[in-house]
Amino acid sequence: MAKANKISMEHGAGGEQMQSLIGNTILKNLTKTSAGTVGLDALDDGASITLLKGMDGFSAEKTELIMTTDSHVVKPIFFPGGDIGRVSVCGAINDLSVMGARPLALSCGMIIPEGFDIIDLEKIVRSMNVVLEEVGVPIITGDTKTVEGSALDSIMINIAGIGICDSPVRDSGLSPGDKIIVTGYIADHGVALLTKREGFEFNSDLESDVAPVWKMIEPALSVRTKDNKKAVSAMKDPTRGGIADSLNEMAQKSKVGIRIYEEKIPIREAVVTSCEMLGLDPLEIANEGKVVMGVHPDFADEILKIIRQHPYGKNAAIIGEVNTEKPGKVILESALGSTRYVDVPTGDPIPRVC
Repeated sequence: MAKANKISMEHGAGGEQMQSLIGNTILKNLTKTSAGTVGLDALDDGASITLLKGMDGFSAEKTELIMTTDSHVVKPIFFPGGDIGRVSVCGAINDLSVMGARPLALSCGMIIPEGFDIIDLEKIVRSMNVVLEEVGVPIITGDTKTVEGSALDSIMINIAGIGICDSPVRDSGLSPGDKIIVTGYIADHGVALLTKREGFEFNSDLESDVAPVWKMIEPALSVRTKDNKKAVSAMKDPTRGGIADSLNEMAQKSKVGIRIYEEKIPIREAVVTSCEMLGLDPLEIANEGKVVMGVHPDFADEILKIIRQHPYGKNAAIIGEVNTEKPGKVILESALGSTRYVDVPTGDPIPRVC
């Protein structure tokens, strides 16, 4: 049991404990948390810096710079489908992407323990570069620190990113009637790392889904409603806490209810089998190359078609809709018609995966 007034692993798991730590310890001690329309107190995937025409010679009418940062502690650092370098770069790019921002540039900070293999470091950097070249985003600045081997058991990487958009997509933008889309199979990342870490053999070739999502969702952001609003109303990057945490956060911030349908959620049989054997809920397990999005109902089929045209989105599906039944709640309906609440995860069932 976690001791009172002490940090526990649950405080970094993406659920209720982490939200409480951020709100009750960090935010309340900061006097200013915003430089644009989306500030730190919104607890979105990033925040904005508003640039207005005439500001320091800026010529556009209005542009939002989106900034995000994330630190990565992954065990093992090499896993089926990726490594800590790939997941760290994808993490920043995806946080920018789900706010509707085109990624522009990244920074990279590394904390490396003495004794770390330089060959492994080179593999990690090369893996990062593959993603950077795919999206066309550079790392333009960085920092490297080394520490005693006894202070750290493996490499830690922080990536900060900046992107640009006309107006951010908020995770609080859902409206009743919106459809919920998930862009592919869920829980691949967390289960792939767990099976590698623990040496489980499930006779499958399951790999992490870690991938940059920008080019998959960029075309969907150009779809507009009759009143010239983005047909994509809200998005989340369902990493820690999985789609359970993302959907609950979207429902609570938007003050709406969400109903999802179990039989419509794309999930691999290998993941289902693994989770049943290990007593895990796949809805709570981290993903690293998926997006949960709310879309205007009149454009849901069009956007789904767009997403499926990209290799990363070929298994995308509409899994539910937004309603006014239970504001702030997410309800899962089974194939038999029974229902249950999808709760906010209290902790991370598989720590150190992102």
